[in-house]
Amino acid sequence: MNLRIGSSNIRFENPADGPNDWPLRRGLWAQMIHDFEPWIFGTQEGRELQLRNAASLIPKYKLLDQHREWIDERMYPCIFYRADVVSILRCGDAWLSQTPDVAGSKSFSSAFPRLCTWAQVELIESKQRLFFINTHLDHVKAQTRKEQIQVVIDTIKKENLNNDPVILTGDFNESPTEDVRLKINQQLDQLIDPWFVLKKEEETSHHKFCGHNPEGARIDWILVDQKFTPINIELDKRNDGHTWPSDHYMVQLTLKI
Repeated sequence: MNLRIGSSNIRFENPADGPNDWPLRRGLWAQMIHDFEPWIFGTQEGRELQLRNAASLIPKYKLLDQHREWIDERMYPCIFYRADVVSILRCGDAWLSQTPDVAGSKSFSSAFPRLCTWAQVELIESKQRLFFINTHLDHVKAQTRKEQIQVVIDTIKKENLNNDPVILTGDFNESPTEDVRLKINQQLDQLIDPWFVLKKEEETSHHKFCGHNPEGARIDWILVDQKFTPINIELDKRNDGHTWPSDHYMVQLTLKI
């Protein structure tokens, strides 16, 4: 059985983006999801209204939010899933702070409150269980990201009660050769980067709505348990000549399970 996983920073709705604002690119984003047909995927950025609008564009998918009381001004990493093939057993949020159970809390000199969202899921056909977690780390300070990823790691250890295989998606705001990845390696060494496994050439995933960012890096990743066999991973670079689905390319991964 093959499992398709995605990770997409959708860029928050911002009228100052002009021709790149969400209402002008959401159709292209929805078509990208429709074409790839992931079973489950993570998004980063977006406030509640934008995320509910995104959900309305992809009716095959459900937005996992029954565990959450939304805060209007906050942006949320989210999980979308196909209820016909994925069953949600447990889910929750953890804020990347010294008080992860306090919604909207902020620590470690983070520019904004950040969080991770997680779900224990079961693939309906195979009964395979997974622990899926999605996050978005600080975009300013490397030390802040190191503290925040520790909260993510602690959340996995706390909430993955049955030690199910882990899939971690997110916008980590640094390349997978820096301190965040090193910290993950030290504590969750079962997680592999399919990009490296498949010997893909490094690329920039944050392209700033122009498709070209030579000073950028691959800051959007998917890490998976080594029990899975990566078949393909790529950045979806679609555009219509002047519009992109987001200022980040979506990461699209196919696994054999």
